[in-house]
Amino acid sequence: MGLETPRFLIVVSLRPGLNTRLENMKPTDLRGILRYIPQFRRKTFVISVDGSIVADENFANILLDVAVLRSLNIQIVLAHGAAAQIADLAARLAVAASDLDGSGVTDDATFDLSLTAANRVTHEILEKISAHDLRAAWCNCVTAHPLGIIGGVNHQRTGKVERVDADMLAKLLNDGIVPVIPPLGFDGEGASFRLNSDAVARAVAEAVNAVKLIYLTSADGLVRKGDLIRQIQCGELETALNEKDHGFDPATVSKAKHAALACRNGIPRAHVINGGVNEGLLAEVFSNEGVGTLVFANEYRAIRPARKKDIRHILNLTKSAVANAELVKRTRSQIEAELNDYFIYEIDANPVACVALHLHPEQECAELAFLCVNPSHENQGIGSKMAKFVEDTARERGVRRLISVSAQTFNFFAKRGFNEASTDVLPPDRRKAYERSGRNSKILVKPLQPDAR
Repeated sequence: MGLETPRFLIVVSLRPGLNTRLENMKPTDLRGILRYIPQFRRKTFVISVDGSIVADENFANILLDVAVLRSLNIQIVLAHGAAAQIADLAARLAVAASDLDGSGVTDDATFDLSLTAANRVTHEILEKISAHDLRAAWCNCVTAHPLGIIGGVNHQRTGKVERVDADMLAKLLNDGIVPVIPPLGFDGEGASFRLNSDAVARAVAEAVNAVKLIYLTSADGLVRKGDLIRQIQCGELETALNEKDHGFDPATVSKAKHAALACRNGIPRAHVINGGVNEGLLAEVFSNEGVGTLVFANEYRAIRPARKKDIRHILNLTKSAVANAELVKRTRSQIEAELNDYFIYEIDANPVACVALHLHPEQECAELAFLCVNPSHENQGIGSKMAKFVEDTARERGVRRLISVSAQTFNFFAKRGFNEASTDVLPPDRRKAYERSGRNSKILVKPLQPDAR
């Protein structure tokens, strides 16, 4: 066995006087951030930046976002690629590069280009980050071995991550230092290998038990068959990628695979976002909506009974729908009096939808009411999940018929097996309220038992 590669690092001490974005944020932005701080404090994010994004004019803004994260006591590891720089260097030197992203064959000429380009990008990151009140370090924490011969093809100087020195990274992070990791690895015997930066970032995230792996690229996220995926469970993503004609943008397939694998291996969230979007990093981390694609390891969304503190959220969620006459206005006291009937759909502990299930035991029926989804989360299937939840809950409670009264969304219910009915299906008290409203809404009913009408 060869000798262990000596571990070393280069530390850059940066000047004080950080002028973060916090000073320029609106109060609403700050409130949004404050919701997340308790769950992220002292946790680690691994941020992987494509070489093209390092070269982008928005990279300075990304580093400002990194400074904000560090100021909130979130530990950061920066990994980076160098494909754009390798291509540029190859063109200037008139050298043909055999591979750009570290997943194909890396011949000697391409490795020389990769080594020069990767080291230059690392230096550029350290140089640019020095404008902020941060400390950063480059370190050889990745042990690699040859990717070898695959399908009869010798990948030469292309490597595969074998091990990440988690202890070394932990010491840097505990000292408030941002590790900067290039797409290069060493085998402990004096040989170096070109690595795929997406794979490096994933391996590092797993080694440091990161809570987020964030890929910054030139795409808006994971695009499949022309549509941007906003959220997807890792198992669903793996299934989609295994389809023969999966329809994913070839430029993001590597990130999709490693994001799914990271979540499979214990990273709760992986994100793929456009690094060219100003403040995109903060928007992805500190908002429910995000700006790119979220890959999650578990069901990060949940439906639960409403609590008293949710009344404010319910009123805010439904304010626009009430103003547009989609829903009948309900007061705080009305909701509080029937609070046990209400349910909340939340994402990362933040309510984004609500619904009510009003039981009428004497008539063996129940009403699905006050269904509303935050406009920023529409067209994501949340309304359908809420309707199915209410239907399943009503069925479990022995309800024979589920009714709903709708003025504008009756097509939504028609697609889910509801049929138009007369006022005769309404319980007496509900019928009186319906007649008093004068809204002339459609009454819809769905049998939940085989013999129910």
